[in-house]
Amino acid sequence: MDGGYNPRTVEEVFRDFKGRRAGLIKALTTDVEDFYQQCNPEKENLCLYGFPSEHWEVNLPAEEVPPELPDPALGINFARDGMQDKDWLSLVAVHSDAWLLAVAFYFGARFGFDKADRKRLFNMINDLPTVFEVVTGAAKKDQKEKSSGPNHSSSKSKLNPKRRASESQGNYSKSQPKDEEELLDEEDEEEHGDTLCGACGENYASDEFWICCDICEKWFHGKCVKITPARAEHIKQYKCPACSNKRPRA
Repeated sequence: MDGGYNPRTVEEVFRDFKGRRAGLIKALTTDVEDFYQQCNPEKENLCLYGFPSEHWEVNLPAEEVPPELPDPALGINFARDGMQDKDWLSLVAVHSDAWLLAVAFYFGARFGFDKADRKRLFNMINDLPTVFEVVTGAAKKDQKEKSSGPNHSSSKSKLNPKRRASESQGNYSKSQPKDEEELLDEEDEEEHGDTLCGACGENYASDEFWICCDICEKWFHGKCVKITPARAEHIKQYKCPACSNKRPRA
């Protein structure tokens, strides 16, 4: 469907991803009336395609098997009249997000991206709101929350409880070699990659300030519990709001 266009570098794949994403968002937001009309349930199984040129198209799936690229969700038009418009658009948005990732990592696999390239590509993609977040308005809400709170974007601002304990005991030297510090950060990121914030439920991200409760051992965004990196430096034992409000047994 794309005329044999094959991005080969991380930057090219990311540019391809952004173009396709922009096209899909346009179909589900500014061009939604046109998109709705094209998804007639009386037609055959239709797919929503996004292109690197930031255009979109509703069409039949590719005829060749296997297709040149992963195919989007099949038959989105059949669900159009069986759901609320908002729910239907949200469903198409979710499938669009899955398809975008499939195409990006298809290119990554085809052109031999190593672990570092795949990680870099994912991080670049993950910095953008998903199509679902844009379509449902969650992206605007998240952006509003971020703009109203303090900005802590340092990649080393997360606090590992073991490191925090050793720092309070004077055992952690800030003059450690750079490569050792980077190794610690990588270990932290691998260890907590699937961690969810105990307050908002969002995933762990290495570019956000996080702090761990020494009582319940749950992790929290600093902004969610109103703790800044500067303030955290002076906390010997951090208690999250829930643990702080617990009354001792009589």
